[in-house]
Amino acid sequence: MSEPLLKVENLKVHFPLDREFLSLKKRYVYAVDDISFSVNEGETLGIVGESGCGKTTAGLSVLNLVKPTGGQLFFRNQDITDISKLPKEEALKLRKEMQIIFQDPYSSLNPRASLKTILDVPMKIHNMGSAKERSEKIEYLLEKVGLRLEHASRYPHEFSGGQRQRIGIARALSLNPSLIIGDEPVSALDVSIQAQIINLLLDLQEEFNLAYIIIAHDLAVVEHVADRIAVMYLGKIVEQADYKDIYTSPLHPYTQALLSAIPIPDPHMKRNRILLKGDVPSPIDPPKGCSFNTRCPKKKDVCEQVEPVLKKAGDGHYVSCHFA
Repeated sequence: MSEPLLKVENLKVHFPLDREFLSLKKRYVYAVDDISFSVNEGETLGIVGESGCGKTTAGLSVLNLVKPTGGQLFFRNQDITDISKLPKEEALKLRKEMQIIFQDPYSSLNPRASLKTILDVPMKIHNMGSAKERSEKIEYLLEKVGLRLEHASRYPHEFSGGQRQRIGIARALSLNPSLIIGDEPVSALDVSIQAQIINLLLDLQEEFNLAYIIIAHDLAVVEHVADRIAVMYLGKIVEQADYKDIYTSPLHPYTQALLSAIPIPDPHMKRNRILLKGDVPSPIDPPKGCSFNTRCPKKKDVCEQVEPVLKKAGDGHYVSCHFA
C-alpha cells in the first residue's frame, strides 16, 4: 500500500491566554488536542463537528497558517511541521501543492483586484509561465469553474455569492495543487448553489486527481463528497471511518446525535432525534475523562475519570468511547 499524501500525527494547537491578575498559572485554549489522520491521493476526508470544535484550526495548521503546538505533519513523507524552517524554494513548492478554499466568498477576495489579477498574482509569485501562458491558463480556469472570459475584468462586488466561490476554487486550482482544503466551502451559499459547487468540486477532483479535506458542520453535505469522515468534538477526533459506516453504523453517541439532526426530505418520515443537554464545555477548561461526558446520555462513572483512546472498532473504523 502506498504512503498517504498527507499524514498528521498527534497534532496539537494550544493558544496561550493572558494570565489573570495575581494568577501564576498560564492558561490555554485547547483548540486542537492530539489528533491524527491521513489523506491519500485523490481521496476526500470530511472533518465534521459543531462550531468551535477545532476543525478549521486543524485545517489551517496543515497549511502552516497556524503554527502547531505539538505533533508532526508529513506531506509526501516530508516533514512540514514548520515550513518556515525549510529552504525558500522548497517552502514555495509546498505552498503550491496545498491550497485552500475559504468559507466566506465575500471577504476572501481582494475587493480592489479584478478577477484576472486575483488569478494571475499567485502564478506570477511562483514564476509559472509567461504573461501569455498565464492569460491562457486564466481563460482555461474560468471555463472549468463555469465563468466566462468577459468576467475577467470585473471586480468581486460584481459577482454573486456562488460566482465568488467559483473564483475561490479557480484561485485554488491556479497553482496545480495536489491537496485542497475546503473550509465550509458551501455553508455561505443558497441550497441550490451548494449543489452546483459540490458537483463542480467532484468533477474537478476526478479530472485532476485532487485530494480534498472538506471541513463542515453539515453532515448532509459531507455525505455527498467524502470517502472517509472524522468527527471532532472539543479539539479531539471521537470517531473516524468510511462514510458508509459513519452514516449506517455510527458508534459514538456524539456522532449519533449529529446524524439524528439531519432533516429527512419526506414529510411522512420522522427521525428519532437525540437531543443533547447543556452547552459545549469551554476549550480553556475541558472536562476530565471523556470530553463528551458532560452531555453524553450514556455516561457512566468511568467516563468522568478515564479519557478513552481512539481504538479500532472494525475495518478502518475507529472510535473514542468506553462503551462503543
